[in-house]
Amino acid sequence: MKRKEKVKEYKRMEKQGLAKEVTEKQEHLRALRFDLIGGKVKNVREIRETRRDIARIKTILKHA
Repeated sequence: MKRKEKVKEYKRMEKQGLAKEVTEKQEHLRALRFDLIGGKVKNVREIRETRRDIARIKTILKHA
C-alpha cells in the first residue's frame, strides 16, 4: 500500500480505531525488534515502515 493511500485510510478511521491501530503497530514493532536480535527478520525495512506508520497515525490523532 502506498503512503498516500495509507494516510487517506487513516484519516477515514475514527479516533478509537486509530488508537487501537497504534497499539497494534507498537506491538508488531516490539516483536520485530526481538526477532531482529534473534536473527529471524528477513525484511529489515519493515521496522522503518512500521515506525513511520506509527508516527503518521499519531500525527493524525494529534490534529484530529
